[in-house]
Amino acid sequence: MTKCLREASHGFGPVAVQLARSLAAHRLGDTAEAVLRHEHAVRGDGWRRLPAEHRAAHLVDAARAYLDAGNGARAGQVLLDADRTAPAEVRDRPASRTLLTEIIRRGPAAADVARLATVLGLTR
Repeated sequence: MTKCLREASHGFGPVAVQLARSLAAHRLGDTAEAVLRHEHAVRGDGWRRLPAEHRAAHLVDAARAYLDAGNGARAGQVLLDADRTAPAEVRDRPASRTLLTEIIRRGPAAADVARLATVLGLTR
């Protein structure tokens, strides 16, 4: 039974806890800790076992943490990763669209980030 639970792709486990801690750190204003926990969590095999929508939703949160930490370029790349993982998490959620708009407005964005904003109708 325990082996079955460990191998299941149910989205709860050590990686999910690490992602929740990353989000909590960000919400408490510790963007450096949030980014560190995110980077640690996505390195392991458990990350790939999470459902795509869970991974993409976390990537949107991580992109916000990077932007709040002053790293707009990394925020844009992480948001693109979220779009590649589960496009609806970026394209259909107002918070994600707002984040993309902020990334574009804060400074020169990578061409692929600007392209996504254009595709979504977020640029003039």
